[in-house]
Amino acid sequence: MTKTSVIPRLDAGPDTVHWGFFDARLSPVLALDSGDRVIISTVTGSPELLPPSPFQVPPALLAIHAKNGPQRFFGHMCTGPVLVRGAKAGQTLQIDIEKIEPHYDWGHNTIKPLAGALPADFAEPRVFHHLLDRERKMWRMAWGQEVPFRPFFGVMVVAPPPTWGAQPTPPPRRYGGNIDNKELVEGTTLYLPIFNDGALFSVGDGHGAQGDGEVCVTAIETGLIGTFRLTVRDDIKIEWPRAETPTHMITMAFDPDLDNCVVIALRQMLDIVRERTGLDRYQAYALLSVTGDLRVTQVVNGNKGIHLMLDKRYLTRSS
Repeated sequence: MTKTSVIPRLDAGPDTVHWGFFDARLSPVLALDSGDRVIISTVTGSPELLPPSPFQVPPALLAIHAKNGPQRFFGHMCTGPVLVRGAKAGQTLQIDIEKIEPHYDWGHNTIKPLAGALPADFAEPRVFHHLLDRERKMWRMAWGQEVPFRPFFGVMVVAPPPTWGAQPTPPPRRYGGNIDNKELVEGTTLYLPIFNDGALFSVGDGHGAQGDGEVCVTAIETGLIGTFRLTVRDDIKIEWPRAETPTHMITMAFDPDLDNCVVIALRQMLDIVRERTGLDRYQAYALLSVTGDLRVTQVVNGNKGIHLMLDKRYLTRSS
């Protein structure tokens, strides 16, 4: 009789969540071998964003509020970090996003003055609470419209370089973080450059639906449960996060200037095309102009984001 291995589970709680910052000095709350799978739950929402009855708030979220106090009600709640044994700085962490499920049945969407893509246009704050129909996989928006449930984790991150100290969660950087890329759904693989031994992977900022741009600063912010496989890759050398779906390769870049993001994402994809197809620089550049899709990831996180998507059928060598 074959034994079925039990996948370890890491649940969000006062002792497993770091709120508002990333830091290489954080002690890991779980250790895995390279190639292991793990189930991780996440929560989101400071006290003023919690919904009224009959929405149900997880006790763990209230316990996190009680432990952190009002001075910490900023940024993202991240579950972790998870240490991956054998991971070394300079390697790459492969994160296979195998499954994403809802943690609870509500989400919030917030508008704040002086924030978002139109910071001067909305003088009063608003908080909307939306209800998830799990069976139909649809959100019922606060005003009655329906939006499909398309979950992903806005934050997936390895610890920043140790010399950087604590880093705030909102701006995405080379180590990942608040990427807010709606393409990182179930079945996608994310690659992050590793800056510390053990990698120190954390996840949070569950999104139940989001448009490219995330223009008012928030998606449908909700709790999610993800199943991940974490694998150390010594054969992949990257400087920026990249991802792969069943059909597309995705390069990413983050910078206050979207033009700079375009340059960074495009140069990465040029390298991938040349390596995999044998095309010269001019041919690869022309191919991307014809087949690549540049998209605005988000414009609200301090460092804005661009991602370039290329159908993988164009990454084969011509016979």
